[in-house]
Amino acid sequence: MRKYKSDGELETVICNCCGKKLAVRDGLLREGSLEVEHAWDYFSEKDGEVHRFDLCEECYDEILRTFRIGVEVEEMKEFL
Repeated sequence: MRKYKSDGELETVICNCCGKKLAVRDGLLREGSLEVEHAWDYFSEKDGEVHRFDLCEECYDEILRTFRIGVEVEEMKEFL
């Protein structure tokens, strides 16, 4: 869950799974997290809904351990 100041600067990021408040300084997130935004479409029970959430790195890792098929991981060649 993200909160922004009136000028649009990032103020707070909270993990939707465990409730941990993540480090934000000067409008920048300062620790690992996963931000998800998904627009559901015609063939779902959530057609027309947009879901947004944030996970801290620990919750992300915990959820991955429940997958029967692991995620694809690729090393980035360059960081922007």
